[in-house]
Amino acid sequence: MPDPLNTAASPSGTREITLDAAGIPLSGLIAEPRHGRPRAVVVAVHGGGMRAGYFDSRARPGLSLLALGADLGYTVLAVDRPGYGSSAPWLPRGQSLEQQAATLHDGLADFAAGHDTGEGFFLVAHSNGGKLALAAAAEERGDGLLGLDISGLGSRLAVRTDQLPGQNGHGDWRRHWGSLRLYPPDAFRQGRHLVSPVPELEAQEGPLWPAMYPAIAARVRIPVRFTFAEQEQWWLFDDDALAALRRPLGAPTTVIAHQRDAGHNLSLGWAARTYHLKALGFLEDCLLAKDAAPAQRPTARPPVSLPVPVP
Repeated sequence: MPDPLNTAASPSGTREITLDAAGIPLSGLIAEPRHGRPRAVVVAVHGGGMRAGYFDSRARPGLSLLALGADLGYTVLAVDRPGYGSSAPWLPRGQSLEQQAATLHDGLADFAAGHDTGEGFFLVAHSNGGKLALAAAAEERGDGLLGLDISGLGSRLAVRTDQLPGQNGHGDWRRHWGSLRLYPPDAFRQGRHLVSPVPELEAQEGPLWPAMYPAIAARVRIPVRFTFAEQEQWWLFDDDALAALRRPLGAPTTVIAHQRDAGHNLSLGWAARTYHLKALGFLEDCLLAKDAAPAQRPTARPPVSLPVPVP
């Protein structure tokens, strides 16, 4: 039976794509604006144990980030992270976070070589994908990252480390969802096609994130927005936890938002369109800041010493 979330082409214009990340195939989904060049490329990065189709919910019209972004003039590229999709046979143990960041940059370089990227790349990332987004921003490849919008990720765990998703299962799976009323009924049927094993190296690093975060965050030099769902159950987001999240960040702008009527899997719930519009609004803020930035004055040249003529 064909996968309804990963067909070669869909009525909304979403189609499959494979990027060459320095020899590693990265599968994914892409939706492009129907008219004109894209304003920017939204790179959607899924969480642990999911696939790129997480951002292309078809449980109800309007919930897909890919369809919405394309309608608003962006190219939206949802990638299967290294160790998922077509890269899984190449990376049977997955990759460390640092390796994933390098592979993602290689994949985006391949994409940029054959596509118009508008004003650059903007990462919308969920859960473990947010770790990759931060690590990619910290690496500073110079490939035009405009900003990061991250949901379902903090820096202080709300669970014991043995409750985290890993190779042997999805941990306390109920924490992924919260109240079932927050999701269209079809979300669970379609969600079955998105579930994928968490690669070994990713599972091993999962409990280490609170210790890894400060050094990675300190090297992030682009705007970041974090969103916590009302029923987020993996991460703490009280005042102390949010202060600890902000403190090490080197970002010029840090925004922390809360999404009502939503659980951890924001992009599969009723709140998906609301959240996606806010994420794209943050992208517009990043583009505005770029357009309105003060002009850079040319560097003054030192005076030239001319020879004094001898009479």
